[in-house]
Amino acid sequence: MTTIGLTTRDVARELARRYSTMTHEELDVLESILIPRKYQKGELLLKEGEICSGIFWVAKGLVRQFYYKNEKELTEYMATENTIVMSIESLFREEPSHQQIQAIEPTIIFELPKAALEREAVRNVNIQMLYRKILEESLIISQVHADMLRFESAQERYAKLVKRSPQLVLRAPLVYIASYLQMTPETLSRVRTSALMAKD
Repeated sequence: MTTIGLTTRDVARELARRYSTMTHEELDVLESILIPRKYQKGELLLKEGEICSGIFWVAKGLVRQFYYKNEKELTEYMATENTIVMSIESLFREEPSHQQIQAIEPTIIFELPKAALEREAVRNVNIQMLYRKILEESLIISQVHADMLRFESAQERYAKLVKRSPQLVLRAPLVYIASYLQMTPETLSRVRTSALMAKD
């Protein structure tokens, strides 16, 4: 299937390139389980209370993962093109998610359903490797973000985000960036101003 000039084969190749070398036959298997989905800006990929049943590969667009605490929206993660997103606790416990995943822009994702991925991983060592590498990457990203919030100043957090995800900084609304970095929009505005002045 073709979407935005991308086929499921293109996505299978990119996943293999990033996570695990595959033969043509293995690419066929990976391609067969990929499900393309389109979302409008503001639409939810995953709602609170739903069970996350797969891993989402962002082919085009921008998404955020968020939850509510004391009636306040808190952004936990954001993903641009060529990035994985999932509610990992809901995925593995097969329990309703406390988190939600929302398209911030018109977005196309390719889903790797967990049941199909696990079925093929049992039969195929390279698909098993791909699955493991995706989960490792997700855990590392979570740990890096947690450590950034624990140990780094507001200026350091923003500088790290600019370096690691420049597209995200350009495209995501400031209120979501501020929430993700656990600072107020006012603090983020000051940090951005001082970073721009330091460049000049």
